[in-house]
Amino acid sequence: MVSRKSVITFGMVAIPIAMYTATQDNDIRFNQLHREDNSRIRYKKTCGHCGKEVRTEDIVKGFEYDKDKYVVITDEEIEKIKTEKDKSIQILHFAQLNQISPVYYDKTYQAAPEAGGEKAFELLRAALMAEQKIAIGKTVMGTSDTLMAIIPREEGILISTMFYADEIKALQRSYDKPQVSEQELNMAKLLINSMDTPFDPSQYKDEYQTRLRELIESKIAGRDIVAPQEEGPGKVIDLMEALRASVEKAQKEKDLVTA
Repeated sequence: MVSRKSVITFGMVAIPIAMYTATQDNDIRFNQLHREDNSRIRYKKTCGHCGKEVRTEDIVKGFEYDKDKYVVITDEEIEKIKTEKDKSIQILHFAQLNQISPVYYDKTYQAAPEAGGEKAFELLRAALMAEQKIAIGKTVMGTSDTLMAIIPREEGILISTMFYADEIKALQRSYDKPQVSEQELNMAKLLINSMDTPFDPSQYKDEYQTRLRELIESKIAGRDIVAPQEEGPGKVIDLMEALRASVEKAQKEKDLVTA
């Protein structure tokens, strides 16, 4: 399902695109129930003046410009003040991918070219991949001037909305960096390299959601809930011993996979 249609512009080039949501939420959702009779809790929208329940179609947007004084703004009026420039994704500049901290990324979309834009779309993707760069752009989404990263992939282009600098919190707590010995650093590198494998997203599953679903099914069937058996915490050992043991374990696991 198309989330949004837009145009990527840079220089004199305009690329019509469609944006599709790239992720979905698969988490199990619980309803709130009344403890006494397990009836569903309902929330009603009511008018603060007359107390009447209000239907969704009877609700409008209002901005409080003074105490209890509002000016009503319609969606049509909001759209009317948007220029063609606002409706497009304007590329502002290009940057190295590794220059962007992941904390700036918000929601990700998949982009696909619309009719007539295929050649320019592929040219942009291929050039960005060849230079290992991303494009930083801006557009208006809803009522916000939205910063975006246009990210090339082998299979296409991703577009991620971004936070502005003043929306990112400063590091809440710093720490005193202890001295790390060369031997410890080398052992840590060895551990990292021994666990180095290509990223394959299909290998990762939400195991807790699986156990949660099993819990629900057990409750429905009237079965007892049994806690899984797990190993207790190991004894505390020194850092180098822990690193050596971890390297040996990782190497054995890798040998089993390649055997």
